Amino acid sequence: MASDVSGNSSNSDQEKISDHLDPDTCDIPSYVCEFVEKEIGNDFKSLKKVASLIETIAQEKKTLEEQVLTVSSEAPKRIQAALKNAEDTKEVIGHLLEKEAIVKDLIDKHLVQSAPWMEDLGLLIDQMEEVERHLSYLKWISQIEELSDNIQQHLMTNDVAEAANTLVSMAELAIKLQDSSCTHLLNFLRSTVQFWHKILKDKLTSDFEEVLNLIQWPFIGPLQSQFSPLSSSTSLTDVYANLETLFSQLLKLQTSDELIAKPKQMPEKYSLPVSPSITLPMQIMLSPLQKRFRYHFTGNRQTNALSKPEWYLTQVLMWIGNHSKFLQERIQPILNKADSSVNAKLEFTRGLVMLVLEKLSVDIPCLLYDDILFCHLVDEVLLFQRELTSAHSYTGNLPNCMHILSEEVAFQRWLTVERKLALEKMDSMLSSESAWTSQYKDISDVDEMKVPDCAETFMTLLLVITDRYKNVPTASRKLKFLELQKDLVDDFRIRLTQVMKEESRSPLAFKYCAILNAVNYIGTVLGDWADNVFFLQLQQAALEVCTDTASSSKLQLGQLASMEISVFDDLINLLERLKSDMLSRQVEHVFREVKEAARMYKKERWLSLPSQSEQAMMSLSSTACPMLLTLRDRLLQMEQQLCHTLFKTVWQMLAEKLDMFIYQDVILANHFNEGGAAQLQFDMSRNLFPLFSHYCKKPENYFKHVKEACIILNLNVGPALLLKDVLQSATQSVEKSSLHSKLPTATAALNELGIYKLAPQDVEILFNLRTNWPNTGK
Repeated sequence: MASDVSGNSSNSDQEKISDHLDPDTCDIPSYVCEFVEKEIGNDFKSLKKVASLIETIAQEKKTLEEQVLTVSSEAPKRIQAALKNAEDTKEVIGHLLEKEAIVKDLIDKHLVQSAPWMEDLGLLIDQMEEVERHLSYLKWISQIEELSDNIQQHLMTNDVAEAANTLVSMAELAIKLQDSSCTHLLNFLRSTVQFWHKILKDKLTSDFEEVLNLIQWPFIGPLQSQFSPLSSSTSLTDVYANLETLFSQLLKLQTSDELIAKPKQMPEKYSLPVSPSITLPMQIMLSPLQKRFRYHFTGNRQTNALSKPEWYLTQVLMWIGNHSKFLQERIQPILNKADSSVNAKLEFTRGLVMLVLEKLSVDIPCLLYDDILFCHLVDEVLLFQRELTSAHSYTGNLPNCMHILSEEVAFQRWLTVERKLALEKMDSMLSSESAWTSQYKDISDVDEMKVPDCAETFMTLLLVITDRYKNVPTASRKLKFLELQKDLVDDFRIRLTQVMKEESRSPLAFKYCAILNAVNYIGTVLGDWADNVFFLQLQQAALEVCTDTASSSKLQLGQLASMEISVFDDLINLLERLKSDMLSRQVEHVFREVKEAARMYKKERWLSLPSQSEQAMMSLSSTACPMLLTLRDRLLQMEQQLCHTLFKTVWQMLAEKLDMFIYQDVILANHFNEGGAAQLQFDMSRNLFPLFSHYCKKPENYFKHVKEACIILNLNVGPALLLKDVLQSATQSVEKSSLHSKLPTATAALNELGIYKLAPQDVEILFNLRTNWPNTGK
């Protein structure tokens, strides 16, 4: 065991020494001495290991010598093999380079020999390509001439339908070749299309107009039994059959008509949406109405009056109404049969609307500096646009009057006039004799908000402005109007504030309350508008504008994007601040009056009042009457003058202040005998609290300090002594740092009595205000 121990210890020593001595880095004699010391040491018994140690070292030496010899003999062989591979590779590369030079010489010679052939071949290929182009050119000409001959033959045989079909093929051919560089061919093709298109169009137009005349088109009056055949041989069925045939044939000429005709475009400044040209048969049907329009509403005619835009707008609406039934019953089925996506009534309406747009583009520059006429024009145009949308389903993605009003110069003028007229109306509504009275004051069900006439008129004005710009085509223009509305609201708020300051000396006066109702109403309506889809869309548009211009903080952008705030939030916050300030003034005014009326009640002799058993019947303290009468009158006055939500806020704020006033200035400032405590409780529970019972089911919950103080003051002596002991024990436990184990007991005891608001320390103070303690030394 001793040798094992010594062996283990020597091994551990060997590891320690080996950690410090390395034969590659240390002195050899030192290493040998250390090694012998480690292996043999001072133990003579270890000498028997010398033989095995020498044998082990000799074996290690032999192994190392063999490794050295192996490495020294293998290294030259590997180097020689690598050198041989390199030489072989070099030789192969040399052979390849020789072959490459030979092949290059052969290729150069071949290119020199074949150069004349390539030149001759290139000329032949160019000639062949030119011949192919000429042949293709001739084929196109031949095809065009063939189509042209076919049209001529069809017309000679009076087969207009096939002639129209052939012309469609020719027009499609022209569209197919429109990117070609063969300008002469294109010009020939287009002139051929134009030639036959004019012939067919003139023939079909003439026939179509005859049919329209037979049905007495256009219908100047309401459509009734207007058709009366011009000859006995003409029947209604034949006329409508011819109408369908000619309409369909003219519809086929639409492709060639669009290829040749250049539709009249409005200037780019109006930013009209892109829309296809009006179909050819509808153009013919619109032509007599366009002539009538230009005859009556251009030039020096008396009907062309700048002050009477309603004349031509009403005329257009009448024409649309007079022709709607015919278009839907007779023309729309023809379009459906031809697999056309065109809506006959919308197409007809669009053609007439374009006349109105042209007229407006001429008239508006003449009216820019006449506010009355310009405003009248805008009003009539908006009414016209509303009628188009509601009665005739004219969609906003088509050219309409709002595009003309949205042109930069006209729009800025519109915005200026709108602001000017709105401010004038605000002046008028605030100076009106009925500005602060509600028009529904005699109808209780309707007059819940008690809104003064000026506030309702103002919000109606904002609503009308919204309706006026709702159909403006671009979001940026709508945002301009939204800013106008916000400016008007802020201006109205400032005006209300100025009037309020003039009336601030009488915060319970009718006018002051009317202003408060107005502020509340405007804030409520703006809050409702913030959730309206239209204003939510404007909020999204405003977010995009703010993102592009980086005009808002990241916080504001995040709030707008997450819908945490609305476009009216700044205004609503200002109105809420004004409302809170006005409510606080009212409450403070009433509180001062009640507090003044309670002076004698504070000085009541609570110490010497008779107990309840000594009285036949409890009655209200005479000193409390002025206070309660004042409170009752003011509550009734405010209830009559304020809307329900405002009055609810007022009486709750007032109740909170009264609760603290009675608790601090009446209860804590006096001492109470049994009769005084009972009288206080009677005054509060049977007189004060019932004043508020009209407004809530449990008014005592708004007077928690007073209610709980009355409970403590009227507690029977026995339970009071027990509760006092519990509170004192809790206080002592606090001093002994055992708060968590004792304080809940005191709180639980108070909760059993209905005491939740007052702290244990407050209850102890109230106990000290009682004088009806037994002589027990407590």
